[in-house]
Amino acid sequence: MRRRTLLKAAAASVAAPALLTATAGSASAATSLSIRGIDISSLPKSEAKGGIYYSTAGVKTDAVQLMATAGISHARLKVWVNPADGYNNKAKILPLALRLKAKGIKLLIDFHYSDTWADPANQTKPAAWTAYTEAQLSTAVYNHTYDVLSALVAQGTPADLVQIGNETNGGILWPTGDYDHLDTLATFLKSGISAAKASTPGIRTILHLSNGGTQSLYTWFFDNMKSRGVAWDVIGMSFYPYWHGALTDLAANLSYVTARYGTPALVAETAYPWTLTDKDGFANLVNSSSQLTSGYPATSAGQNAWVRAVADTVAATPNGMGLGYVYWEGFWTAVTGNGWDPTNASSGNNWENQALFDYSSKALPALASIGSYRA
Repeated sequence: MRRRTLLKAAAASVAAPALLTATAGSASAATSLSIRGIDISSLPKSEAKGGIYYSTAGVKTDAVQLMATAGISHARLKVWVNPADGYNNKAKILPLALRLKAKGIKLLIDFHYSDTWADPANQTKPAAWTAYTEAQLSTAVYNHTYDVLSALVAQGTPADLVQIGNETNGGILWPTGDYDHLDTLATFLKSGISAAKASTPGIRTILHLSNGGTQSLYTWFFDNMKSRGVAWDVIGMSFYPYWHGALTDLAANLSYVTARYGTPALVAETAYPWTLTDKDGFANLVNSSSQLTSGYPATSAGQNAWVRAVADTVAATPNGMGLGYVYWEGFWTAVTGNGWDPTNASSGNNWENQALFDYSSKALPALASIGSYRA
């Protein structure tokens, strides 16, 4: 998901969220989840710009150590091709991967195949690839994927999972690989999957869509890709209640897609606000009580209850086919210079009220719940 003012785009593609009063689905209290992750893509830039983090007790602590102490299983890192700010690329991912490996945290690599945010409303080709033919784009996808993943292998930090594209509802590398060119899209996805398998023994590949409660979207996309010979290991979903519906919708779709396609599923993105107030003067994406889900107030307790409810919902997926979930950008606190726009150092952050830290940079209860609940 691209984190700026995307409410209009989101509203155009999904129905208004239903209100909840209870967790959807049921799962044994003993049901564990193998993936209890956090996307920390913004962390290297945050630290470079002066971002610091504290434990719940108020002790200044290394961010990766905080994750390890909490029991976080996976860190998700996005990859851009040639970003304007020099972050979210191979050079920045490699040292972070070493820090994560030292603390026993596995990697989920998320390829956007763009120089900037890729999501349902934006799948812009990297500037260096704009004049490429279809065949050249396919080769570029392979080479880029292989280059990053093989570099991780070479330093002893192989990825456990990899997304071949980010929220690819409408395809990738527009317009060449958009939803009007499904054969070409399938070619690009197969190229990325092939590179992942060639570079990293045992890696699991993910195809990732947004709108995690919308069965019709998943049927259309995965039926079309399956019929064109695309083979994936995991289905990834984004699920934000203020855009994507009720937890009952997520539960139904998890059950549906895992049964229909015979592969496990993962909530690759979710989040919830702990406050509706703003810190940096840049309007947050969730800033009104009308966007909240009944039973989950915009408080630290409400955020904590939300992550546990998502965990319960995934754990209730039949036949153990729900792998887990990833909290999106939990360390993206308000730090000057670490805004949403990689081309504009003065851009703000519209996500700090959904981070896992309060406005004193002290860890909130949800951080520990993500790591320990259903471990």
